[in-house]
Amino acid sequence: MAELGLASRREADAWIGNGWIKVNGRVAEMGMQVAPDVRIDIDPRARGQQAQQVTILVHKPLGLVSGQAEDGHTPAITLVQPQNRWEQDNARYFFHPSQLRSLVPAGRLDVDSTGLLVLTQDGRVARQLIGEDAQMEKEYLVRVAYTGHANPAAEHSAAATYDARAQVARQLSRIDEDDPVSADVASVFPPELLARLRHGLRLDGQALKPASVQWQNPEQLRIVLTEGKKRQIRRMCELVGLKVVGLKRVRIGRVMLGHLPLGQWRYLAPHEKF
Repeated sequence: MAELGLASRREADAWIGNGWIKVNGRVAEMGMQVAPDVRIDIDPRARGQQAQQVTILVHKPLGLVSGQAEDGHTPAITLVQPQNRWEQDNARYFFHPSQLRSLVPAGRLDVDSTGLLVLTQDGRVARQLIGEDAQMEKEYLVRVAYTGHANPAAEHSAAATYDARAQVARQLSRIDEDDPVSADVASVFPPELLARLRHGLRLDGQALKPASVQWQNPEQLRIVLTEGKKRQIRRMCELVGLKVVGLKRVRIGRVMLGHLPLGQWRYLAPHEKF
């Protein structure tokens, strides 16, 4: 059922437990083996329960974390209150505190990044965005400065010592981060390094998938990824001597941040699809 996009695995388990699923006319049992060509019937009560699940789009500001509170930072879900709902949200939903129950981020956005964050109760949406086979495009606007020195330590962030390694690497290569090139970066950044950003970098011992990387203006890159390693864009940039000054996610799949104001949220409308 999850593979067919009918429900999340957790939902499917619950529906089967409630007797709401039939396979070829027979009430399904937990652990039942089925062939790909079976007919699966879902009780209307399950559909009604699913229809009540909401997905919320937040324009996350700096300083908020995507998920649980950590390191003294407030989670983005605290913004989802009636007073912060975008006044131009035309989705025909009424806010209710029950919508905060099981509302989880479908993908991360770093504490020092802004932009589109998806919070959802719908396991189908979560699977589509962050499931094992997910290849959803995510688009970012990235303001950069050019230091002229690569930081090899950025390749390995899984270790807790990443920040210490990065500091040592900066000292060894004598990067002067107080005087990077911050104006007309595109004119001084080597084309071969831009090509490496698109394809040819490795993080955590694995080759990265090809990315779309273009200059949007002389100080800002437009980057589109189909994967989401921890702090991926910042680490990619460090590997080619760029320092990220600002990072904003503006699109996930076909859903745009658009004019949603900073710190406000809206519902994903029924007609919108990632």
